[in-house]
Amino acid sequence: MPAAQSVPLRQDAAVIGLVGMAHATSHFSHLLLAPLFPVFIREFGLSYSDVGLLVSLFFVISGVGQALSGFLVDRVGARPVLFAAISCFLVASIVASQVTGYHGLMLVAALAGLGNAPFHPADFTILNHRVSAARLGHAFSAHGLTGNLGWALAPAMLVGITALADWRSAYLAAAVMYVSVLAILFWHRAKLLTPVVPRRAANSTEEGALAYLKLPVVWWCFAFFLLSTMTLAVVQSFAPSILQKLYGVGVERATLTITAYMLCGALGMFVGGFVAAYGQQHGVFSSDRVVAVSMSAGALLLLLCAVGWMGGTGTMVALSVTGFAVGIGGPSRDMLIKKATPKGATGRVYGTVYSGLDVGFALSPVIFGQFMDRGWYALTLVGAAASLGLAVYAALGVGRRMRVA
Repeated sequence: MPAAQSVPLRQDAAVIGLVGMAHATSHFSHLLLAPLFPVFIREFGLSYSDVGLLVSLFFVISGVGQALSGFLVDRVGARPVLFAAISCFLVASIVASQVTGYHGLMLVAALAGLGNAPFHPADFTILNHRVSAARLGHAFSAHGLTGNLGWALAPAMLVGITALADWRSAYLAAAVMYVSVLAILFWHRAKLLTPVVPRRAANSTEEGALAYLKLPVVWWCFAFFLLSTMTLAVVQSFAPSILQKLYGVGVERATLTITAYMLCGALGMFVGGFVAAYGQQHGVFSSDRVVAVSMSAGALLLLLCAVGWMGGTGTMVALSVTGFAVGIGGPSRDMLIKKATPKGATGRVYGTVYSGLDVGFALSPVIFGQFMDRGWYALTLVGAAASLGLAVYAALGVGRRMRVA
């Protein structure tokens, strides 16, 4: 990788911006259905468990596909896989605008999950190959930041257009957005080209292409993503309903709390990029400890929300600040995974590790949807805090094994 001084900032920034824009569409698609769950529950007579199953279907398909797509990215390159993924989102949004019942929503979840599958292997392969090493901390920061902006945009756009027109129009607007992103990426496609790992080279080691699966650090990273994502899934899927049930917050204000959480998370990612870059250059603190501190603060804030001392407005603020705390650790988390990745296996390692994210998103709505159906709203937040606490332990486990290695 060339030194940062030999690569113009404009060149690195263009690659980072294109990948970030694509990543935002992926996170937008995580919430293609969830912000309108109250509408679907009312219109189609669904339960919290029913809509939770839609989230699980999305992430089961995404998780299995993500683990497999890492091999595809290494074999054919990241660019064509990225284009195919956004095309799946486009089809999913068109289908969503026409659904008439639960089975139609399941098809939307499946299509969007298929599109989401290859994003992290493709994104990180492009960033690791096309961005100079000294700017990778900032690249990972921008990657996480744009993802959070995608999460923030989804409820604001879908709920906003639904209020102004109807929910079918909201999904047609989403389709227009995907077409626009595809057009921009295609126009700048040369900046997204990555090297292809030949079949023979990929299997040239003694243990073959699956040797990386024997590294314990890979599975500790997987566990970290699974546990931390279970917390995020609670906020995305159930925080509006919790705020309504516990504090009588209106649906619009409650839904916009997700947007505030994601915007604060994006700000945290921005700050975390400087933290990760400084730590890498000066060696003053390790990536795993940055992650542990930021996520411990997030867990404490969630427990404070569960106690109920702050009322509706105070809880909304605390949830938003939780996003900032967790966001600070995002770039350091990605630097940690980069250090654990063997040469020539970028797509495969990121595919496997980030499939933990999908497993967490798939499990969380099933588990905590049962809590919600039983009226255990505060306990749902306690469970989210506990999952984040276990994620801290996993992050420290990754750091210990990296230092031993």
